[in-house]
Amino acid sequence: SQSRYIAAFEGKSLDDVFKVLGAGSPDKSGAVTLNAPDIAENGAVVPVGITTTLKAEQMAILVEKNPSALAAQFILTADSEAFVASRVKMGQTSNVHALVKADGKWYVTTKEVKVTLGGCGG
Repeated sequence: SQSRYIAAFEGKSLDDVFKVLGAGSPDKSGAVTLNAPDIAENGAVVPVGITTTLKAEQMAILVEKNPSALAAQFILTADSEAFVASRVKMGQTSNVHALVKADGKWYVTTKEVKVTLGGCGG
């Protein structure tokens, strides 16, 4: 339901977001690629993208140390190419997670992004 997607943005931790989305403990997957810089000079605009070879239904970008973990969420149609990109705000160095739902299961890959100038007033 739509309210579940909105509620996911209120999750403070990864586990909160996983629970609301029904992701449980997503499996790590080499089929999910997270494109993000190793070092972000400006945490206010960090480019992040997700690609996957899986038949993705949903994709999400999570920033572990942000006040709200879920930074972006995408619902894909069956015709969609499994690629999304956005710019996210990061207040500090953090693990960034690419979450993908395919065939009713959730998969994740993670990368640490170092932030030299915080984008959340830091």
